[in-house]
Amino acid sequence: MSAIDDAGRRLRARRRRRDYLLFAAFAAPNFLFLLLFAYWPVVYNGYLSLTDWDMISPAKDFVGLGNYTDLLTDPDFRATLWTTVVFVVGIVAGGIVLGLATALLLNQKLRGRNVVRTLTFAPYVLSGAAVGTLWLFVFDPNYGLIRPLMAPLGLTAPAMMTDSKWALTGLILVYLWKNIGFVAVVYLAGLQGLPREVYEAAALDGAGPWTRLRRITLPLLSPVTFFLLVTCTISTFQAFDVLAMMTAGGPGTSTSTLSWFIYDQGFRAFDAGRSAAGAMIMFAVLLLITAGQARYLERKVHYQ
Repeated sequence: MSAIDDAGRRLRARRRRRDYLLFAAFAAPNFLFLLLFAYWPVVYNGYLSLTDWDMISPAKDFVGLGNYTDLLTDPDFRATLWTTVVFVVGIVAGGIVLGLATALLLNQKLRGRNVVRTLTFAPYVLSGAAVGTLWLFVFDPNYGLIRPLMAPLGLTAPAMMTDSKWALTGLILVYLWKNIGFVAVVYLAGLQGLPREVYEAAALDGAGPWTRLRRITLPLLSPVTFFLLVTCTISTFQAFDVLAMMTAGGPGTSTSTLSWFIYDQGFRAFDAGRSAAGAMIMFAVLLLITAGQARYLERKVHYQ
């Protein structure tokens, strides 16, 4: 029996080695791809954040944490952080609320709702350059569409993109218009997967539409909401295309977010160290926000 047991153990060991080799053969290309194009850029960017480099000269002067100290004590950078917070909260919170409301409307049995669903999602697939060009015309106080809309009310159209008081608000409105379709489609998919019998039972118990929304729909959609909060927060922090097309961080620095600051320092001021330090700060902020969302918000998620 011992010889048979030894043979069996050797056979199982060979099978395990074969499985490990097969796993390595399939996983190695993906792992190398992630290592080269995801992890290594982060490591190298961290190194650049510790240097003073103009992106032209071959020498990189090591300055340690000097770039981080300069940024965190710079009033303009702190203003950029606050602008980023307002920008992200406005787009994510507004997108979740308006996207859910749109999804609830599109989930009704209305005539032509398929066409409306397509039109709602269409702005999301447009390029940032096209969206920026369109809304620059809309917001033009002299020739744009905003002027005839406000004239009957006796109001003067504000210079949305050239007035520092309005520029950030206008930019948030544009990103909301562009992103609501994505949020609505994701919520709509979640709504169509909810069990109908739960709503029928609630209706028989006398629950009204508001009670069903608050007690049934929102809790059952919590996994979708959790997914959207994480993905929309990350994408909004990285938003760049429409911002670059419409305001380029201006007027002044009124719409300068972290993503624009990183670009501006790296490719306009040619200060790779400050740019890389800003990128690492954004990476740390996103990591903390995502970890916080995963830890605290997931407790509120009700999986079916």
